[in-house]
Amino acid sequence: MEDPPIFPSINLPTQILPAAPILPRPILSIPKANIPRYIPLVTPPENLSPPVGVAKEGEEETTDKPKEQQAPEVKKITIPWTDVEIPVPKEEIVVTAATTAAVSVVATLTATSMFNYLVKIFKPVFMQAVKRIQKKFGKDGTPTEGPDKQD
Repeated sequence: MEDPPIFPSINLPTQILPAAPILPRPILSIPKANIPRYIPLVTPPENLSPPVGVAKEGEEETTDKPKEQQAPEVKKITIPWTDVEIPVPKEEIVVTAATTAAVSVVATLTATSMFNYLVKIFKPVFMQAVKRIQKKFGKDGTPTEGPDKQD
């Protein structure tokens, strides 16, 4: 056998690296932003007045309460021996609501009793029809009599 081939080689001199330079440590300051701001001017209007029911400075509160706006179809009834007022609708509105409620109750009760009566009448008819169908087709669904049945 032959010796393995010898390849030519190059001998390079060793590298000498310089030392790392000494750098100062960086100092990071907190960032600052110049934020725009608006300072509103506060000047009272010339016709400034307190809300209704609040006394002006130097005056005492008045005992008069402002009248509340109420719908024309609502009346107020004062309960005797108290200062409580209860709003009550007009008679026409009460009559309409009561009539509607009474008619709906009567219609519901009538429909329920009619439904129960019809169930009582038609239950035997449906049961007899089901028995005839079961007798004709049998319990397993195959016909037991008629022209389709072959003996």
